[in-house]
Amino acid sequence: MRKKYILMIQLIPLLLFAQSGLYPIQDYYGGGIGYSPTYILLDSIPGSSLMTQMGLNTNNFDSPFIIHGGEGFTQISGRWRLGGYAGIGSSSISNIMDVYFYQETNDSAGIQVPTSIFDNQSDKVVVYDGSFRPTVSAKFSFTLGAVLLEYVVPVFRDLEISSGVMLGIGRVNVSIDQHTGEAQWNNLFSNMYGTVQNGSVFYEIDSSFSTIEVDSIISSLQGTTLAAINSYGGMSDLSGTFFNFQPYIAVKWQIMDRVGLRMSLGFNQGTIGAGEWKLNDRKQIADSPKATLQGMAIRTMFYFGL
Repeated sequence: MRKKYILMIQLIPLLLFAQSGLYPIQDYYGGGIGYSPTYILLDSIPGSSLMTQMGLNTNNFDSPFIIHGGEGFTQISGRWRLGGYAGIGSSSISNIMDVYFYQETNDSAGIQVPTSIFDNQSDKVVVYDGSFRPTVSAKFSFTLGAVLLEYVVPVFRDLEISSGVMLGIGRVNVSIDQHTGEAQWNNLFSNMYGTVQNGSVFYEIDSSFSTIEVDSIISSLQGTTLAAINSYGGMSDLSGTFFNFQPYIAVKWQIMDRVGLRMSLGFNQGTIGAGEWKLNDRKQIADSPKATLQGMAIRTMFYFGL
């Protein structure tokens, strides 16, 4: 009987060692790095209502919006972990629009499209039958760089839960492109307002006008915005920078000794203040509205490390 007790006592360490993978660890050291896409269900995209007025269907933007990024983390003290994240994502929409020539021919406000060839109460509307219909497109881009701070709670040796926060700088770009006809390489490098000579632009007035008419036209153009003469199209790039804040909870599973999977669920929040948008990255837009970039965010990570 005594021998049986001795044998059981000797087996206890072996049994505990065999089951050690099921118990939490007290101290943890290590880190990892890997590909980490973020899926954000944005409440809205800045300027989407105005894009609708331009003939674009903003429902065709990607939802959820995907930011492709990379993430790394390391243990700094006890159960505290520090990490970093950087990523960029974009989504585009476009439309080729039908064109109608229009002339106001009645006293009613707005455009009254004829319902039949016998409709005499409508405005004059004639369809454009050429092949150079205008194209309008929009691209929404989201760039993010942030640090992550979180507290880790081990569940088992290969499974842990953590809560943390992502703090960083975000930037969004809304690019609007409008053009017509076919793109030709040489035309894309021509000046939109005329002929360049000795560093100056010569803005041409139609030669069919008389001298008096030309003087009147030039007088009316003085101090006004000049219309483009040679233009395939134009692009406006609107950008805004903001502080990004995302609290989250995460689950990390160590699949193999040096390979793991991590998933987090959080709420992304960022605000671009009124008047803080820029045109083509240099011109402040004074009357630009406040915009909020927020929504549920899911981040996955396939990493290499401990």
